[in-house]
Amino acid sequence: MVPEVDGLSSLSNPLATVEQLSNSSSSLDGVSPALESSVRYAGLQITQAAGILLRLPQETVAQAMVIFTRFYIGSEGGSFRVNGAKDVSAASVNIAAKLTADPRTTRSICNVYDYLTSGPTRQAFPDPPAHDPESYFLSEGGYHSARALLLQTETIILRTLSFDTKVVIPHHLALTYLQTLGVLPSVPSSTSRALASRTLGHLNLALFSPQLLYVTHQPVTLAVAAIYLAAREVGVKLPSGEWWEVFDVDREDLGFLVVALKSCEGWIKAESKKWHDRSCPLTVDEINLEIKA
Repeated sequence: MVPEVDGLSSLSNPLATVEQLSNSSSSLDGVSPALESSVRYAGLQITQAAGILLRLPQETVAQAMVIFTRFYIGSEGGSFRVNGAKDVSAASVNIAAKLTADPRTTRSICNVYDYLTSGPTRQAFPDPPAHDPESYFLSEGGYHSARALLLQTETIILRTLSFDTKVVIPHHLALTYLQTLGVLPSVPSSTSRALASRTLGHLNLALFSPQLLYVTHQPVTLAVAAIYLAAREVGVKLPSGEWWEVFDVDREDLGFLVVALKSCEGWIKAESKKWHDRSCPLTVDEINLEIKA
């Protein structure tokens, strides 16, 4: 990972290098780029769904999703054929929740993941249908096995990331920048509310981006790009001139991110259509079967 920006460590994240983005452990283990993207997306989906069911703050859920993404970056990172997406997702949630004032118990996390990966739930999270509780009941023995695997996977993630689990999320920055630009008054109008909502929506969607935007761009740049795109969509006029330079964002990065953010929704729809009649592999055994098929 590229080190944080000097002088801005409180607002920056370590970023992936070009070499890390070009090679992953999964690809070296025979996972095709398309399948790797699909499994990563499914893993991020279940991470978000678990965060919702565990009633974690959005910031904590986003941090868990970034930790999950970071783990599989580069040839020195994790591989989907060695560390299943479900296990890494659960451990990422546990790590992110530990950093808050209200962590979740390992039993709660194990129960939630057993529920999310059982029966019809996998086709419908984060709003699964009601079904027989016995289909996702986690016995005492099953819990202790799941807990041991959760803690083992957590150790692997921490070692792979060199214990660097700090994740700065751009959501609060975006709201501050909207106020700085004078488009989010203390008494917001319906338009300013729509602008803020759309901005946060783009930042949430970017967590699923196939371009891995949260590990290739700093939070400041992501916040500015989300504001720029949201303002164009809502029809809010921003200050004239190249206002993004005030936040130390150049035009080239802004243009790339705007295009990437606009493409996220279409890519997600395509992924959902691709896997609409079957479950995307989330475990090592499932992905091995998918590769052999």
